[in-house]
Amino acid sequence: MKVNNHSDDRQATPDDDRKTKFGSFLRKSSIDELPQFLNVLKGDMSIVGPRPHMVKQTEAYSELIDKYMVRHWIRPGITGWAQVTGSRGETRQLWQMEERIKKDIWYIENWSLMLDLQIIVLTIWNVFRGDKNAY
Repeated sequence: MKVNNHSDDRQATPDDDRKTKFGSFLRKSSIDELPQFLNVLKGDMSIVGPRPHMVKQTEAYSELIDKYMVRHWIRPGITGWAQVTGSRGETRQLWQMEERIKKDIWYIENWSLMLDLQIIVLTIWNVFRGDKNAY
């Protein structure tokens, strides 16, 4: 994305004027997530877990969605159950974020090594087949 004043309060959209052609390729292919592995190595993130949101989103949604902050009980992840089950990308309406949060909480309550492996496989599958919400 180009340098802009909305990086901390505006989600990416399909026709976002902040995206460069190269940036669009990186996002579509999910290559832009590779630097996050440095955060995994540092111990700040997990490979699998609830995806972190912008600080302004966290502040707003914590007031609007019951149990929103439960997702912060574990480390954020590069990929998560919500992302591989259809809740990836922009959230235009409150119900979309509510669905994502339900899936994040379900993941926390049902965590297992096998579930993490399943999410990793589904993530790799989605990278190769493409995802309409990757923009």
